[in-house]
Amino acid sequence: MLALAISFDSPNRLKFTRVEEPNCNGNEALVAVHAISLNRGELRLLAIRPDGWIPGQDIVGIVERAAADGSGPAAGTRVAALVDQAGWAERVAVPTDRLAVVPDAVSFASAATLPVAGTTALRTLRHGGDLAGQRVLITGASGAVGRLQIQIAREQGASVTAVASARHHDDLRDLGAEQVVESIELTEGAFSLITESVGGKSLADAIERIAPCGTIVMFGSSSGELTPIGFRQFVPGHEGARLQTFAYYTSGSAIGADIAALLDLVAAGRLEARVAMTVPWTDIGQALDALRQRSFSGKAVVTMT
Repeated sequence: MLALAISFDSPNRLKFTRVEEPNCNGNEALVAVHAISLNRGELRLLAIRPDGWIPGQDIVGIVERAAADGSGPAAGTRVAALVDQAGWAERVAVPTDRLAVVPDAVSFASAATLPVAGTTALRTLRHGGDLAGQRVLITGASGAVGRLQIQIAREQGASVTAVASARHHDDLRDLGAEQVVESIELTEGAFSLITESVGGKSLADAIERIAPCGTIVMFGSSSGELTPIGFRQFVPGHEGARLQTFAYYTSGSAIGADIAALLDLVAAGRLEARVAMTVPWTDIGQALDALRQRSFSGKAVVTMT
């Protein structure tokens, strides 16, 4: 079968290559991949993984062969999944607890945007507990995760403040943010939950806005800057506040169940999964360049044609 593997000799560090069909364990279904979506973390993996390694985490497709142990969906079922690697291929072996059935009302392209970004949004917000009536601050809010965080937090009854550049403000208000600002310094009051993906000064400013016993969930550092942190940043005024790191690949089990919950929200029209661009996998370099340049808001989807 065909797959896209890392190639040090290629301008975009990828090449089509013939690889062996995946061997499925008893709890794995064989999925024929129809589309994938791209994540910023994959840009880093392209730079550090060895020649011949196959990237890919967000996949959607059709079950070609059901799991031998009887778990998971039957052959012919439309599914979405989050895999650790090797998703940029014609077929992938997927543990059934990482699979979710895609409702008929949801397109493959929309479903492909959800596994990494959607479960990250859902699971970072869970660190805030019951969000009803809480004030939630989201940095990097125009990114794929931030856009979903805004909607999910509002769905759960939170008052959401989003931090993003001015060109995204109207869009993020439409998604449910009550306030949108260009800098945390422009916010007022304290927040019981802050999701932080920028790092550097943004994280330092977040500490200044966290409520006593509140939680800051750090799940990225897009600025690339370090943040000096000391006890006096928390005391007085932010006693008991917690810094919580989050990485989707260590975030626990039941990934498939969370993807299914997100798909149900999309099917019901209560969650927008924005597809910013769609290209065939022969043009994946174009989508990767756009992702590097941050030239779109939403997700890039690549179809396996």
